[in-house]
Amino acid sequence: MALENRLAEEPSERTLVITRIFDAPRSLVFNAWTEPAHRMRWWGLKGFTVTSCEMDLRPGGAWRLSMRSPEGREDRQVGIFREIVPPERLVFTYAFEDAAGNLGHETLVTVTFAEHEGKTKLTVNQAVFETLAVRNDHVRGWGEALDRLAEYAATASKN
Repeated sequence: MALENRLAEEPSERTLVITRIFDAPRSLVFNAWTEPAHRMRWWGLKGFTVTSCEMDLRPGGAWRLSMRSPEGREDRQVGIFREIVPPERLVFTYAFEDAAGNLGHETLVTVTFAEHEGKTKLTVNQAVFETLAVRNDHVRGWGEALDRLAEYAATASKN
């Protein structure tokens, strides 16, 4: 049984890859990720509200985001930008931060933005999660956030 559990917990299994097509120009989708005013409109789970978003958009620059759940719980997420190639690629670390400023487990997120028949093909790769359960929680989180991004991008591209 221990061998079975170890195999299920291999790093490749604790990686998340999600691909979506957005009906919006690549530059707009990239800006939605890299400009605080845009990110505040779509980031997070359904029903969550981003209350603050700061970004020092340069390799080595920090980002910090706070959001509130419908029940009033505050969540904080932080990271460091590793690579920025407008409008093609964004690489950053990602961790939750508690109220005392202690960081949780850190992962690396790579987002690619590709032209696709007049739309944007976005791929999110996040790794390595502590456990499969945590990875699976992020499947739902990214799914809801990317649904919100699709709605926002569709509206923003018409303006």
